[in-house]
Amino acid sequence: MRTLLLGIDSGTQSTKVLVVDARDGKVLASAAQQYELLPNLPPGAKEQHPHTWRDATASGIRIALRQARAVGGEVKAIGVSGQQHGFVALDKEGEVIRPAKLWSDTSTVEECAELTDQLGGLKKAIRVLGNAVLPGFTAPKILWLKKHEPENYERLATVLLPHDYLNYWLTGEKVMEYGDASGTALLDVRKRKWAGEVIEAIDPELAGKLPPLIGSDQPAGALQASTAKQLDLNPGILVSAGGGDNMMGAIGTGNTRAGVITASFGTSGTIYACAEKPVVDPEGEIAAFCDSTNRWLPLLCTMNVTVATEMVREDFAWTHERFSAEAARIPAGSNGLLLLPYFEGERTPNVPDGTGVWFGVNKKTFEAGHFARASMEGVTLGMNYGLRRLAELGVKPAQIRATGGGAKSRVWRQIMADIFDTEVVTLKVTEGPAYGAALQALWCWRLQQGEKLSISEITDQFVALNPEETATPDKTNAKVYRELQGIQDDMSLALLDVFKRHRQFVLRQIHPK
Repeated sequence: MRTLLLGIDSGTQSTKVLVVDARDGKVLASAAQQYELLPNLPPGAKEQHPHTWRDATASGIRIALRQARAVGGEVKAIGVSGQQHGFVALDKEGEVIRPAKLWSDTSTVEECAELTDQLGGLKKAIRVLGNAVLPGFTAPKILWLKKHEPENYERLATVLLPHDYLNYWLTGEKVMEYGDASGTALLDVRKRKWAGEVIEAIDPELAGKLPPLIGSDQPAGALQASTAKQLDLNPGILVSAGGGDNMMGAIGTGNTRAGVITASFGTSGTIYACAEKPVVDPEGEIAAFCDSTNRWLPLLCTMNVTVATEMVREDFAWTHERFSAEAARIPAGSNGLLLLPYFEGERTPNVPDGTGVWFGVNKKTFEAGHFARASMEGVTLGMNYGLRRLAELGVKPAQIRATGGGAKSRVWRQIMADIFDTEVVTLKVTEGPAYGAALQALWCWRLQQGEKLSISEITDQFVALNPEETATPDKTNAKVYRELQGIQDDMSLALLDVFKRHRQFVLRQIHPK
């Protein structure tokens, strides 16, 4: 009998399931189930129904187990990674009240301002939480529900995050792990305790609706019989604490000690590091999260990465290979065509009313290849804005481990290396969050067996690099991008008021008075 692990990553666009051999860390099978956001929502609103994630997870597990020719008794542990910050509202029966507002939902700008004011301003909020109160986080979503849907708020009995909801479906237990909880804007990340001042600002009774907090090395529970039957698994299988997708991505990329930085180029873009102490940004631009190894994860997030590149690729009806080839024939800097990629608003920098801007359009640059390369460059420059802020806080990369769809492109990896001015490498297992979930499950299972080991020992053994895909900076291109970075940064600042006016214009067009 083999000893198998299931690593699950429930994201915004799909749920991925890996079957991993606990002896050597090899991925034996994988499956993915696609889905969409709920349609026809107002500008800024991004929602999905938690049942969508549950059903996709169940289907993905069954498919992956069949591919691995696994029997229920071989699976010993399950780990779940989930998109961060989503607000799952349950009633007293444990049923979902309404669709979840997601991390990318920027409709809570007023609630963020209200909470920040009640806490005494930005600096005080950062002292209380370690983080600013941003539209992506969970706390303003809860206040939004109270203000805009009071009848649903009256039914609220439990607040969960997306990965917590899947753990609840698997185990019947309602718990929350420190890493994912730190992205709610309800947790004091320094002390790993719920922040009473924020809870009071929303509703004093909210404290009773937050689940117990557990450490990252603890189990969330055991697979309950009703769910085990749906999955053709044995009840009682250990389900680890799991975590947010970035926390699990850190584990899956071996980012479990200081010095390594991971950059994820997916729908959104994230850059994060492992720290032994909290890294709190006094300006609130870098998230001072806990990680899912009982340490800390200073992180920056941009909301628009493959959102932008896929928009261009699909509009020209190109394959990914054609898209990369067209971008490769254009010089660094795209002859001055620059994308400000705020298609869905932006989080770092915090521009919730933002929209996409193509700057430098002329007869020479109004051409498909220029738009392809400029989209890659624009989103990478956007991520580099936050990477430079991380460096100012003392977190400097010696190497960047790139994951996500963008990391599959040789051209884009070189653009990353040139813009970041740092060596960029990739991983043998490309599904970082799902693989990290499996490795965390292995860590938890082995600890439960009485072993004493660190998560770093596991990642050192199992996480491997792809040396043939390494990209090193071209100094000439790096100089071009430093100049372009300054232009993008200044353009973002210059348009802040224009973005707000434009958002109001769009809202009036959709809902004329």
